[in-house]
Amino acid sequence: MTQVSFGSRHHNPDVLTCIANLSNDEVFTPPEMANAMLDLVAEAWAEANDGANIWADPTVTFLDPFVKSGVFLREIVRRLTDGLIAEIQTLEDRVDHILTKQVFGIGITELTALLGRRSVYCSKYANSKHSIAKSFDAEDGNIWFERTEHNWTGGTPEIRYDPVTSEELKVYINRRCSFCGANERDYQRGDELETHAYALIHTEDPQGLIAQLFGDHMQFDVIIGNPPYQLSDGGYGSSAAPIYQLFVEKALSLQPRFASFVTPSRWFAGGKGLDDYRERMLGDHRMRNIVDYPKLYEAFPGVKIRGGVSYFLWDREHDGPCTIQTMWDGQPVGTPTARYLDAHDVLVRRNEAVPILEKVKARSEKTLSSRVSSGKPFGLRTFFHGQETPEGIATPVQLYGSRRVSWIDRSAIQTNTDWVDDWKVLMTAVQGTSAAVETKFLSKPIVAGPGTACTETYLVAGRFSTQEEAENYASYLRTRFVRFLVSLRKSTQHATKDVYSFAPDVPLDREWTDESLYERYGLSPDEIAFIESQVAAHTDEQDEAVDEADDE
Repeated sequence: MTQVSFGSRHHNPDVLTCIANLSNDEVFTPPEMANAMLDLVAEAWAEANDGANIWADPTVTFLDPFVKSGVFLREIVRRLTDGLIAEIQTLEDRVDHILTKQVFGIGITELTALLGRRSVYCSKYANSKHSIAKSFDAEDGNIWFERTEHNWTGGTPEIRYDPVTSEELKVYINRRCSFCGANERDYQRGDELETHAYALIHTEDPQGLIAQLFGDHMQFDVIIGNPPYQLSDGGYGSSAAPIYQLFVEKALSLQPRFASFVTPSRWFAGGKGLDDYRERMLGDHRMRNIVDYPKLYEAFPGVKIRGGVSYFLWDREHDGPCTIQTMWDGQPVGTPTARYLDAHDVLVRRNEAVPILEKVKARSEKTLSSRVSSGKPFGLRTFFHGQETPEGIATPVQLYGSRRVSWIDRSAIQTNTDWVDDWKVLMTAVQGTSAAVETKFLSKPIVAGPGTACTETYLVAGRFSTQEEAENYASYLRTRFVRFLVSLRKSTQHATKDVYSFAPDVPLDREWTDESLYERYGLSPDEIAFIESQVAAHTDEQDEAVDEADDE
């Protein structure tokens, strides 16, 4: 059979659009997104190099440090093959030069390394007779993978006995990896299974790893890719800890000229374990562009990543504002705007929201975060329930819990017992939707009178001495205005105390409406229209269901 040359291969349909994602942890990048990211890199390169075409330069080096399907490297090779035709005219020599001198990758698993080589070299072995690269001696070529082990530390000591000698042994259980935080119980595996101990984030010296793999003097001009997103942390249900930030930080420590990565967007405002990462990224003025896909499922069809995804371009020589562009249904919406990411403690993702927030903050009012309780306000877990009636209870307290109201004795309340006698407004601690677009952001407020408490299903959003104040506060929380300000900080279904930090604490001597709030803060017709395009009007039928916590 005659081998088809690289330049003659057409992907119709593109096989990499047909591969199912491994999981929500390891999501394959659609070729369209990979190419949009490469376009952004090429534009920045041209601007930094007097209009030069990056694809016509035989010296530029590229690294994908988290190869899955190989789509980034494949598309880079395709572009270089076209761009270098004047520099290296023979197709076979040109392709061999690109594959051996310009494109490099690190597989995240043995399977993805093989898949990546198949995409780039047209063979899972770089030195086989079917490979379009002709100068490799090793099977890996420039797409490396080697099994890496976790570094287990800490844990709880436990005494066990040798079944043969009966010797007493001290072992440690529930240890965690010092690099990625993986739990030994979940990730201590036999040789036949992947460890998911990714090499790039299991080293203190990423530059040394690169030198070991690709040569002592290797310095990459462009690092690009889509890292694994999370590891199960042994928590309840689908609880998981993010790890994409570890990959980004290690990759940026290699100091490429440009770097571009696609990750979940929840780091903008929330996310477990992401506070330090968010602070560093927002304060890094080398961030040049962010392209944001807030709509669920849009960037990665069929993959549920709450808060959406985005990709960014980091420019080692840039020192200034970052241009942010929102994408919706495949098209840019709004005007791309350059702004400093650290203007607030979270990233306000929509450019249209920034002037609205600035008008609100200009009054220097306290915010609702000073009113809203932390989680588990009365020390009672979600699954805690009392009895159906107060009959037989010495000091009955009405308990608002998950999907039902019950009765408990006052002595069962563990913390904040003095709150029982206040008027309270309760808000669910989790408010989400499975729809592609969130428009509610907060549940319907519950006004609870004296003699009430709640489980951790709810937060106490405010405490008052009179029913009138509580009712006015509840009506305020129902406004589009407040829910819009909450939406700027709410990246997942979790409606914690922090999400109220942009909402002003207004006087409660009246019943607030959106119209009166728009007037109070001097919002323009366009700003009002934007709020109302983002937030649905509150109705009595507003969904109060509490979604299960299913973080990706």
